Amino acid sequence: MSPKDILEKYKNGEMTLTEALEHIPDRGIEEMGFATIDTDRCKRTGLPEVIYASGKTVEQVSQIAERMHQKGIDVLATRATPEMFEAVKERIPGAQYNALAKTIIYKQTTQPCSKGYIMVVAAGTSDMPVAEEAVETAQFLGNRVEKVYDVGVAGLHRLFHRLELIRNARVIIVVAGMEGALASVVGGLVDKPVIGVPTSIGYGANFQGLSALLSMLNSCASGVSVVNIDNGFGAACQASLINKL
Repeated sequence: MSPKDILEKYKNGEMTLTEALEHIPDRGIEEMGFATIDTDRCKRTGLPEVIYASGKTVEQVSQIAERMHQKGIDVLATRATPEMFEAVKERIPGAQYNALAKTIIYKQTTQPCSKGYIMVVAAGTSDMPVAEEAVETAQFLGNRVEKVYDVGVAGLHRLFHRLELIRNARVIIVVAGMEGALASVVGGLVDKPVIGVPTSIGYGANFQGLSALLSMLNSCASGVSVVNIDNGFGAACQASLINKL
């Protein structure tokens, strides 16, 4: 029965509102009381519903993940703890956990990997948790990802022997704490979009990432955009949309 037929029957009094709603297979909303899953988000925006686990209980995260799995939605949870992963794994046995990125992933759909690739460049080893969140997210969204770590401005020569790989990417994510200068450096060397991700890594005057954020926002290199502090997830989403244009 088509949605038009359902509405006609409801209009003519042949069907109650409850019966009509039961016949509509997907309204784009999955009510859970404490959460409302946007089941139509991927079709609407190109980016699926994702669980931001921080601030949620272990039970809430596991229940949301299970419901998404039941609805055929691939599961990505960010800022997830090991305890959350264990609870999710009980409900979804094939789920995977990246302890460094703090991500839980379960893919039940297959999609062709993008032809172009996203490059993730991290200034220091201490920036890797944020960089890995970006890598995990970008791969989850169906992108090929390459990464280069620990090539910050304190030893800039480390960057140059990987420069060809970086330049051949379709979009580049640069993750840096301290003074956040690496985004400007990379932006001055490539002809591709650069997404700067400031991290909260640094000593006191770093102000939990504020100094890196301001440095990237004030970049004199053209083509550098900036996401929020430690937001590897947001950078990967933006990079994925660019890569798939």
